[in-house]
Amino acid sequence: MNAILFQSANVLDVASLQLKTGQDVWVENGMIKSVGPHQADVFIPSGTKVIKAEGKTLMPGMIDCHVHVIAAHLNLNITANQPNVFATLRALPIMKGMLMRGFTTVRDAGGGDWNLAEATRTDMVEGPRIFASGRALSQTGGHGDGRPRSDVIEPCGCSSRVGALARVVDGVDNVRLAVREEIMKGANQIKIMASGGVASPNDPIHYLGYSEAEIRAIVEEAEHAGTYVMAHAYTPKAIHRSVAFGVRSIEHGNLIDEATAQFMAEKGAFMVPTLITYEALANEGESLGLPAVSVAKIETVRSQGQKALELLAKVGVKMALGSDLLGESHRHQSEELRIRASILGNGAALQQATLNAAELINMSGQLGVVKAGAIADLLLVNGNPLTDISCLLGQGDHIEVIVKDGKVYKQA
Repeated sequence: MNAILFQSANVLDVASLQLKTGQDVWVENGMIKSVGPHQADVFIPSGTKVIKAEGKTLMPGMIDCHVHVIAAHLNLNITANQPNVFATLRALPIMKGMLMRGFTTVRDAGGGDWNLAEATRTDMVEGPRIFASGRALSQTGGHGDGRPRSDVIEPCGCSSRVGALARVVDGVDNVRLAVREEIMKGANQIKIMASGGVASPNDPIHYLGYSEAEIRAIVEEAEHAGTYVMAHAYTPKAIHRSVAFGVRSIEHGNLIDEATAQFMAEKGAFMVPTLITYEALANEGESLGLPAVSVAKIETVRSQGQKALELLAKVGVKMALGSDLLGESHRHQSEELRIRASILGNGAALQQATLNAAELINMSGQLGVVKAGAIADLLLVNGNPLTDISCLLGQGDHIEVIVKDGKVYKQA
């Protein structure tokens, strides 16, 4: 039996946004067995790991719903074209860094696959639990097509290299096959490019990705496999048509307007804003090798991101936390919490990184909570994030204990 007892912790209830003081939390075989008032004379079975938690906050492991664990460079073409073994090895410190910041689960939005997910699940390497999308799907010339402008287009953008975040596929029959292939290879959900983007050469932000027939086919195939579709989309038109065609999760969404936000709320679609990536790209992108065409696009979406966050909250769209960082900027991951807390408050930021994120990945009640029957993903924090979000920032400096699946990965 693998058992842990957190003694006399202040347990963060992310639903009520209250601290329950003086709680004992028992963990057995990867699950939370019980949560209740501290008992000084309780029998503790031999072999139980006892962690003194008085005065500290015990909270759920956080969930980042938009990462790219394979993205070791800001220039995605460099990432895509590096040797496979380099792409894999460079992902290892990225994944460990995420876990050490308290993100015990991530949803990879393109590039991360079943192999990396299985490697972290089996402790072959240290990293978060990964809900992988495999290769994101992009139309020719879309956000996932990294081929340069040329007199002759290279014959295939359907890269299967480990470092490739996306694959190019066009046509209803072909996108159906692509979804089936990604699901067969172990994708937990399907990612599509539904508008232009920043870190790609040939697609202005206003470009629309995929026809209605293609998107509906992708959604139908994902639903047949018991999962859903997430879509990269910035503009109101790109967002509206994606949701209308059955997409469940919109990524970024910086340029959304009120009518489109209301439509999302009516349809129960999620938004995953990724504000920290634009700060990082604006401040460091050029010096770290981001192509000039991408640097020029940043301000188009950066300035609208915080306004979009306020609008989405006002209308009642469910939001989950995402970061979308690349290369050296992965170290800024926790700053997404700071940005959201400064606009929406600490409680909302915490819920987006726990409850809402768990619901989005279809893990409600299993992740993102500290309660009996949930998976034991836990953080023991020196501080109270309800009143001071800074205790979760940086590289996990104030997180004293990190538990994933009932196993201790950090104990200060």
